[in-house]
Amino acid sequence: MLRITIHNEPTTRTFQLEGKLAGPWVDELERCWQCCLADSGGPAVRFDLTAVSFIDAAGKEFLAARYGEGAELIVAGCQMRALAAEIANSLEGK
Repeated sequence: MLRITIHNEPTTRTFQLEGKLAGPWVDELERCWQCCLADSGGPAVRFDLTAVSFIDAAGKEFLAARYGEGAELIVAGCQMRALAAEIANSLEGK
C-alpha cells in the first residue's frame, strides 16, 4: 500500500509518499504525477521518500525518469540514500 499526499506551494510541488512504491502503486503515482503536470507547468517537483519502506524495479525506474527530468528526491535512512545515489550515478553516465 502507498499513501500519496501532494503539497502544492508557490515554487514547489511535493509528492509525499508513505509505504511501498511497488506494483500497482507505481502506476497510481504516475497517474497522480501526470494529472499534476496537466494542472500547471511551473513549480519544481519533489518526491519525499522519507516514509517509504520499499521500492521495486518499476518504482525505481519511475523515480529515475523523474530525477532525470529535474525532480528532487528527498530521502532519509541508508536504504533510500543508497537508492538516490544509485539513480544519480546511473544518470551521470548517460
